[in-house]
Amino acid sequence: MTRLSNATLAALPASVTKPDYGRSRVTPGVVHFGPGAFHRAHQAAAFDTLLASDPRWGITGVSLNSTSVAQALNPQDGLYTLALLEAETEFRVIGSVQRVLTGTERAAILAALTAPTTRIVSTTVTEKGYCLSSDGTLDMAHPAILADLDAPDTPKSVIGWLALGLAERRRQGLTGITVLSCDNLTDNGRKLGAAVRAFAAATDPDTASWIEDQVRFPNAMVDSITPATDDTLRARVAQAIGMEDAWPIQRERFTQWVVEDDFAGERPELERAGVTFTRDVHGFEAAKLRLLNGPHSTLAYVGLGLGHGSVAQAMADTRLAGFVEQLMREDIAPSVAAPDGFDLSGYIGDILKRFANPAIEHKLSQIAWDGSQKLPYRILDTTRDALAAGRPIDRLVVPIAAWLRFIERAAASGSAITDPLAERLLAAGGDWRAILAMGDVFGDLGDDPRFVAAVTRAHGALADPAGYALVTV
Repeated sequence: MTRLSNATLAALPASVTKPDYGRSRVTPGVVHFGPGAFHRAHQAAAFDTLLASDPRWGITGVSLNSTSVAQALNPQDGLYTLALLEAETEFRVIGSVQRVLTGTERAAILAALTAPTTRIVSTTVTEKGYCLSSDGTLDMAHPAILADLDAPDTPKSVIGWLALGLAERRRQGLTGITVLSCDNLTDNGRKLGAAVRAFAAATDPDTASWIEDQVRFPNAMVDSITPATDDTLRARVAQAIGMEDAWPIQRERFTQWVVEDDFAGERPELERAGVTFTRDVHGFEAAKLRLLNGPHSTLAYVGLGLGHGSVAQAMADTRLAGFVEQLMREDIAPSVAAPDGFDLSGYIGDILKRFANPAIEHKLSQIAWDGSQKLPYRILDTTRDALAAGRPIDRLVVPIAAWLRFIERAAASGSAITDPLAERLLAAGGDWRAILAMGDVFGDLGDDPRFVAAVTRAHGALADPAGYALVTV
């Protein structure tokens, strides 16, 4: 079958939306670390909308730890198909990604970071990619950071690469740029900026001062459900576009990107793509992390315990769907300081509808990845707030207990889990109290008798498979 590329764009069916600009006119303005599904479904699609009116915002992708995205997209000239899933699926070919570099292409990555046309460096590397300690600061004892501090000119981590690229921009007399985190991490821009400055201070204090003065790290949040690509999607896309696409992407039609209006230089007019610029992202961020991501993890761990495979299947279980709605409205919402004019109740209703969308097959096993990194931001911060306010936490600890049961099942069966702490978690799998004592996951909560008692009750209830459909604990 013919493969998607610049040479075959004109042959796409009229039913497929294609770039409405000449790709030869596009110049690179963005370097993006982590060009996986999440980025290509969201930020890359937004920049694609912008390129017809302003072709200076093409994207150079950098995949540090894998060659798979580069191998899929580079033969396609960076093109790929985005399937927007609702009652009727829309297929759109995205042209904003110009090429994807791999971690071995050191000279090319450094050239992209120091190009005069580069104005934004963005990241979607997941929470674990920032190498942070439990307190949100750079973990100087992290193996990747230690390696980069020992050899700062040949970095492996995103933090090391950002520090090197910014140091080289300073050396060449170039302007500062905007470094834009798009990961599900509370206060992501501030934490990324502090981490990069801390790394730079350990290797080149003058560069750390220059970064403080010349580089901006705005907070941001991005929201849209993005299921992993599978062979079913590849087959649907091939039929729809009449040619092969090695790595199409799918997401729901809903998307939200909120960015703090704090840029080092020119800001792209992403309002054209529906992006919200604000002076304070925190309210939007908290609402999303707590009311969408927290229930998402709840559905994952409780749903897997019940034998469900996807979010839509879990939401079809009326007992579980009712529990999640009660959790959102009664336990999570009181902890969310929503922005002025934000309809919190309506937002919850919209999320529940999105979860139940039958066109989205978002695998619970995918959402269950990296629980040790996600749960502190998605559930544990809300739990701390509830304890401080004297509110009950019985429902809030159910996803924590379900995660512990998830680890126990994996340990007992010898199954692997996707988590940076997998070895420690599986080693302790039969002793869930040892996991609660992991300070880098639970912090002070592991020593709080109220939290431990509540988890103990929920964990005991979940010993019975019927307990996974708890409406109350």
